[in-house]
Amino acid sequence: MQHYDDVRYIATVDTKDEVQGKIERWEAHTKGILHRALTLAVFVKDTVLLQHRKHPVFDSVYDMTISTHQQYKDSTLQTDEEAMYQTLKRELLLAPSSLKQIPQYKGTVMYQANDPKSDFIEHEVCHVYTCSVDAHPNFDPAYAYDLKAYSLETITNQTNSLYSRLAPWVKEMIKKGMV
Repeated sequence: MQHYDDVRYIATVDTKDEVQGKIERWEAHTKGILHRALTLAVFVKDTVLLQHRKHPVFDSVYDMTISTHQQYKDSTLQTDEEAMYQTLKRELLLAPSSLKQIPQYKGTVMYQANDPKSDFIEHEVCHVYTCSVDAHPNFDPAYAYDLKAYSLETITNQTNSLYSRLAPWVKEMIKKGMV
């Protein structure tokens, strides 16, 4: 797929989330280099949308609604908002006007996890946001196997079979009470 084949540069950061430079995204994921990312949890009424992820890294896990990286265009790093809106349009066909409010920043999680199905490593400082929409959106099947709404009680219940299929960064968000 074109999006995954394109060369894209993302920000390397230190443990304080200060930008240290830029790196090609697949190099970062192959070497486990600490880099910046973001995740947006989109709520519909009293449920949160989980994406059944279709991706070279952590394929088939359940992720929050969207996860992405702030990318460089020349020497300028995208803002979180630019990266979110670009991903919402690409993966969920949503315009910013579809959101009930501007995404709310909830904090960061830092984690490192090896993908059990590939040689890729996630090592991120992930900015976490939430927002809501009025109706369940569509999704582009090139980026997700499915998009379903779940109650917070369901996704936070560690005895539920879904919990074991959550992306590592989602479990960190749950531990920190960010969703």
